[in-house]
Amino acid sequence: MLDQESDRAGEEGTGPLVAVVGPCASGKSTLVRKLEEAGYHAREVNQEHSYVPSMWQRFTNPDLLIYLDVSQEVASERRRSEAGAAWWGAMRERLRHAREHADLRIDTDKLTAEEVGEEALAYLEDDRA
Repeated sequence: MLDQESDRAGEEGTGPLVAVVGPCASGKSTLVRKLEEAGYHAREVNQEHSYVPSMWQRFTNPDLLIYLDVSQEVASERRRSEAGAAWWGAMRERLRHAREHADLRIDTDKLTAEEVGEEALAYLEDDRA
């Protein structure tokens, strides 16, 4: 998928547009920063707040989609939340379409932000070769 040329003149980064989606506190904004620092054009998609299953496609239309996963327990440790299991289940359902269409899925529960970045960058570099 990365062999396609992106026609996104004037936008930061080079090459394909990489969208990052996942539950709250999965590390989306941190990964996007790391990808941008490495020269990639990346965007965070706040799909978890939308009831439109394909929002990630409609608003971002990425060349590549990375899905970051996190358990409710770890997300609660990372960011205090009053959200219960029903809310978490609804959010996971809203993310199902993106999760199923992701080019790369990373479970961030046991990884540091640096390890998540390394895994994503390794995938992007392998896919470019």
